[in-house]
Amino acid sequence: MPIRLMHYVACFYDHLLKQRTTTPRKGLPPILPIVLYNGSQRWSARQDIYDMVQPEPPAFLRVYQPHLRYYLIDEGRYTDEELLKRHTPLSGVFGIENATADRHALQQAVDRIVGIIQNDPHKERTDAIITRWLKRHLQWLGAGVNLERLNSLVEDKDMLAEKLESWAKRERQEGRQEGRQETSRDIARKLIAFGALSDAQIAEATGLTETDIEAMRRGAPPMG
Repeated sequence: MPIRLMHYVACFYDHLLKQRTTTPRKGLPPILPIVLYNGSQRWSARQDIYDMVQPEPPAFLRVYQPHLRYYLIDEGRYTDEELLKRHTPLSGVFGIENATADRHALQQAVDRIVGIIQNDPHKERTDAIITRWLKRHLQWLGAGVNLERLNSLVEDKDMLAEKLESWAKRERQEGRQEGRQETSRDIARKLIAFGALSDAQIAEATGLTETDIEAMRRGAPPMG
């Protein structure tokens, strides 16, 4: 990451000079490189490219080594309690991303960010930006709900709540269906091992297809 950031900074300055936004004589503007990270593992990369120079250069060379440090925002390092103390749109976004594994917590996080938006001095612009982000985020999570009519978290919060509840219900139903199917497979394995029934009879008893039974029979261990 330090190398990539140095490349970005160099390209940015080069762009400013080529577009004549500034000149070498006028000088280059100061920058603040920021890395926003939301991965599940904690960030471990060096935060200054100088720290990657190994071995440590002798004293007379140190002044000639590159230095570029970036400001790291590692979302996973913030606890729920810390985020709740920060009434900002960004803390609301972090809360949503940290809650995506729990549908109930996700709804609570959405409710919280709606409250933050309502108190934001730039309410309409903030609402539009976060609404677009949340729609993409839910698509990335595989929510499978139609969000075309969602244009404002503040105005359409009830509709979004219904969509999230529909998503949660579907997941619960799919989970129960998978559980029932696994139970049927367990029964089928026992009937196959028993060896007294045909594939058609086992399929009728378990609700599985004969193709399923045939495949399971091929993989079933031989009776002793």
